[in-house]
Amino acid sequence: MDRLIIPTKSLRGSLRVPGDKSVTHRGLMLGTLAQGESTLSYPLKAGDTLSTAQVMRQLGAEITERGEHFHIKGAGLRLKEPGNLLDCGNAGTLIRLVAGLLSGQDMFTVLTGDASLRGRPMARVTTPLRQMGARIEGRENGRLAPLAIRGGGLTGIHYELPVASAQVKSAVLLAGLFAEEDTEVVEPAPTRDHTERIFRHYGLPIEVEGHLIRTRRTGPFTAQNLTVPGDISSAAFFIVAALITRDSDVTLEGVGLNPTRTGLLTVLKQMGADLNWEVTEGQDGEPVGWIRARSSQLKGVSVDPRLIPLMVDEVPVLAAAAAWAEGETYIPSLEELRVKESDRLSAVAQNLQNLGVTVEMGHDWLRIRGGGVQSGAVIEPFHDHRIAMAFAVCGLPRGVLVRDAEWASISFPGFWEDLEKLMGKD
Repeated sequence: MDRLIIPTKSLRGSLRVPGDKSVTHRGLMLGTLAQGESTLSYPLKAGDTLSTAQVMRQLGAEITERGEHFHIKGAGLRLKEPGNLLDCGNAGTLIRLVAGLLSGQDMFTVLTGDASLRGRPMARVTTPLRQMGARIEGRENGRLAPLAIRGGGLTGIHYELPVASAQVKSAVLLAGLFAEEDTEVVEPAPTRDHTERIFRHYGLPIEVEGHLIRTRRTGPFTAQNLTVPGDISSAAFFIVAALITRDSDVTLEGVGLNPTRTGLLTVLKQMGADLNWEVTEGQDGEPVGWIRARSSQLKGVSVDPRLIPLMVDEVPVLAAAAAWAEGETYIPSLEELRVKESDRLSAVAQNLQNLGVTVEMGHDWLRIRGGGVQSGAVIEPFHDHRIAMAFAVCGLPRGVLVRDAEWASISFPGFWEDLEKLMGKD
């Protein structure tokens, strides 16, 4: 389905964005491991997280939808061996985290996914999980899915992450809940800490000492209700849309403001954005509040590489902001973008070129010369939800055609309707 975005004069109003994808994945997994019944309130119900719900059902959880929420009856620490493949769809977080969880189970499972997921790197998780004692086979010696896992008999390890990755950290910590002796992960730089927070919420063993995170074997634990905050990665599209569109004033409410996720806000402020936010409450260990964005004259900046792990999913929409900024924006340390749902580095560069923006690309960096975009461009999302939404936003002031716009539903099923609401079209 193609979607034509007509030139937009202004965006005004307030929205609540869908639940945080990262927290939803983890909430479904921990609810499955727990004993008893719980409610996961305001989760994201989209392609990736619905895949997680289905995989957890195959592993023994009873998960039902009740209005906007999930009701979960946990399976406990000993999961059920599934009678079929576990299909992770397009969800990289799911396949990597559940590989850690299943490494601790004395049973046989096979993880697969769509063509995109089967091309994404898995050695980053299979390597430490094998060191812990899991028997994992896959294509190219475990570098690619499908992955066949024979779990159980794990021993904790001290593992220093070669790259900053919340997914790898989380996979090892989940495996560590079933391992003899302590499991320690050392990060080269801080990454999103939703796993550490949800461990605390469930009363699971977790210690954080600077860049070192430690867990250990757990006994049975009781189910806990969990409220999912709004996803700042989804809010990011409307923040940038308001900044680059004249006469705009947009407020996002109920957004998760976890400091390991707010790198984009920091960079946009450095670019001169008229942008404010405030934490107003806490929801089950996650800070929540509002963000207000108004039309701004942005200026190019050189992004601090230490901020990239705190905004890795928001780089495409940062590139959209840079296209409208005065001067040059340099974004380094982007090697992780090469192995997302698409090669996001190339996808960003190609769509900027389609919009008439001057861009240079290296192996792990982008240099963008701003000043605005041309009208009438065609956006190619490359089967990637964040590329589709980021470049719809980039073209808003002039108008664009977005190919295969349905890819947005992977993480934000109501994106197009919410965008039209702010445009005054509802």
